Amino acid sequence: MRKLRILSGAVAVLACLPALAQASTLAELEATVAANAANDAFVLNSLLFLVGGFLVMWMAAGFAMLEAGLVRSKNVSMQCLKNIMLYSVAGLMFWAIGYDILYTGVDGGLFGGFSWSDGSFGYDWPGAGASTGGDYSVASDWFFQMVFCATTASIVSGTVAERVKFWPFILFVVVLTGVLYPVTASWEWGAGWLDARGFSDFAGSTLVHSVGGWAALAGAIVIGARKGKYTKDGRVVPILGSSIPLATLGTFILWLGWFGFNGGSQLAMGTITDAADVSKIFANTNLAAAGGVVTAVILMQLMYKKIDVTMALNGALAGLVAITAEPLAPSALSSILIGSVGGLIVVFTVPLLDKFKIDDVVGAIPVHLIAGIFGTLVVALNTQGEGMSMLQQFGVQALGVAAIGAFTFVISFALWTLMKVTIGVRISEEEEYTGLDQAEIGVPAYPEFVSG
Repeated sequence: MRKLRILSGAVAVLACLPALAQASTLAELEATVAANAANDAFVLNSLLFLVGGFLVMWMAAGFAMLEAGLVRSKNVSMQCLKNIMLYSVAGLMFWAIGYDILYTGVDGGLFGGFSWSDGSFGYDWPGAGASTGGDYSVASDWFFQMVFCATTASIVSGTVAERVKFWPFILFVVVLTGVLYPVTASWEWGAGWLDARGFSDFAGSTLVHSVGGWAALAGAIVIGARKGKYTKDGRVVPILGSSIPLATLGTFILWLGWFGFNGGSQLAMGTITDAADVSKIFANTNLAAAGGVVTAVILMQLMYKKIDVTMALNGALAGLVAITAEPLAPSALSSILIGSVGGLIVVFTVPLLDKFKIDDVVGAIPVHLIAGIFGTLVVALNTQGEGMSMLQQFGVQALGVAAIGAFTFVISFALWTLMKVTIGVRISEEEEYTGLDQAEIGVPAYPEFVSG
């Protein structure tokens, strides 16, 4: 290994020799070395954004497969359609207005403005002569931030599955990805008012996951439960999904994508320290997910004497959500404990939702909303802002959770309600019985099981 390092160093020196040969003075030599280091950092930082971005984009496939596996076979095509459509709509909305709202001139305020200085509509990349943000490609940054926006919408899709109309759902996605997510994300990531107060959310336990969870909760309340889920005498009727293997595949895809989600949020890989931090983030992220799975499985065995595999899947996801707010600072053991609490949240919160007759088809509210809140609050145990005590940091974290939750839930609830009383958001009882694949699409996912 030592010989390999020496050889690599020699190759690097030789690669710089042509440029160094042209440097006639010490100052020129130093400038040449600095320029080469800056170029290397630019390439590596941009590469981190691009690799992290396509891993998070791959999470769209994970959400699609998870949801397809947890809905009934008569609704699988609709879930696939919704997921590819919401990803596309999110990308267009984030290009049109979202990126500017999130990042352009927030300056401690509530949201940004617009940078349409050339009179064109939507965000555009600077020209070839100024195509960098200093340390990375602007387009690579836009792509990385866009896939986070799309993730927020994916969370809502699973909760309101099997009874929501397609076009009202897409209209909600337009508002969520174009306005709601960019505004609340700007409060921290855009250097808005929460950031000025010291709020910290490294990769989005609240800014992404809880925002999606609040929007999903509002939709579930306004739209109501699926027919037959809750009986008049208070019983909860389990509605089984179409494919546990498909849901498991979706979970593993999401787990993989999370390395881009959390690791890419380091936002730099041009130094040894950055590379080491990204590596630690990967390790902590994986440990938290594992802790969530093991905790959920053990609790299910102790409490019910049987293990629900969907609880194990959501235990992994809840562990991932919980560690997302701060995946770098915790120790390995702390990461496992944080993820384990995520698994515990899933096991106890899913039955709680049923008590309130809130029908969450895939368990997105416990996973993304409740575990997201926990992950955001627990940041205070591992990280404090400059001059802040643990208690002060906790207060700022709680303020962020409350402000973002109130903003997202109130507007989401109002929008779902407005659509309900105007265009309608729920399919008819007959269409729900038939299934959305037949009623709204006409292309069943499993035609061999469709009579006639």
